[in-house]
Amino acid sequence: MSKPRIAVTMGDPAGIGPEICIDLLNDPDISVQCIPIVFGDWNVLQACADKTNKSFVASKISLSEFSDIQSPAVFDHAIIDPPNFTPGTADAKTGRATYDYITSAILATQAGKVQAVATCPANKEAMQAGGVTQPGHTEIFAEHTGAVKFCMAFFSDVISCSLVTVHCGYSEVPALLSVDRIYDVISLTRKAQQKLLGREPRLAVCGLNPHAGENGLFGNNEEENLIIPAIEKARAEGMELLGPLPPDTAFTASNRKSIDAYVCMYHDQALIPVKALAFEDAVNVTLGLPIVRTSVDHGTALDIAWQGKADPSSLKSAVRLAIRMCS
Repeated sequence: MSKPRIAVTMGDPAGIGPEICIDLLNDPDISVQCIPIVFGDWNVLQACADKTNKSFVASKISLSEFSDIQSPAVFDHAIIDPPNFTPGTADAKTGRATYDYITSAILATQAGKVQAVATCPANKEAMQAGGVTQPGHTEIFAEHTGAVKFCMAFFSDVISCSLVTVHCGYSEVPALLSVDRIYDVISLTRKAQQKLLGREPRLAVCGLNPHAGENGLFGNNEEENLIIPAIEKARAEGMELLGPLPPDTAFTASNRKSIDAYVCMYHDQALIPVKALAFEDAVNVTLGLPIVRTSVDHGTALDIAWQGKADPSSLKSAVRLAIRMCS
């Protein structure tokens, strides 16, 4: 079987995306497993390499050359040049370039020119300034692929979590919960973990409120009215589920030994344990898409952009997981 071609979007040009792409292109272990193709701007990568005293070996290709590529490459979009932006300062121009790299990679995957997409970090404020209406990667991928049931998840060997709600304020969370939405995220998580593990996964569902509501003492009976019915619906279909678990004890070491993945009600309920336990290795995955999409689990890190300080570990983990998911 030939090696899969993995599209790697460069992310915001002013952030650490260009540097970690350079490190990825230089990793011989990655090129043994796949053919990484960076979707970005050649001039940006070259300028970042010069600024950080690095170099990279890759072919500069056009869309028509994808099928012939057998080694690391850069699909040069020629959208933005280094003189037109300042590293460490994201703006409308870099936000728009980020969006264009993403949509280009989606189209290439849908056309079968690449088998999966791994994304470098985007800056949400910069994208909004550039006229992008979607709040983040997840929503962009869902809209452009026509996905109806989808969710954000984070996978690692230490801990894996899926999110029922994502980019919203805490006060908005209860109104965004429903039995169907919670059930859908449970089901999407089960399907992804089945593929990765080759067996029925053991899943845990977190409560929304302290102590999982403590029988209605805290909150507005979200556990009783929304979370428990979703769990019961999933159990009726043969899923192995625990919960609703009190969020403050759900992620203990003893619990993690017997749980393959958690379903969490809101952003920080998932992201605090994920980043505390697996910041360098966790991978952001969008479940429910008709294509494979993984991503780093960190932001653009503008404060260290183009300084030779960026850690490419999460991007490499994202590419490795993309290879597994599209195999």
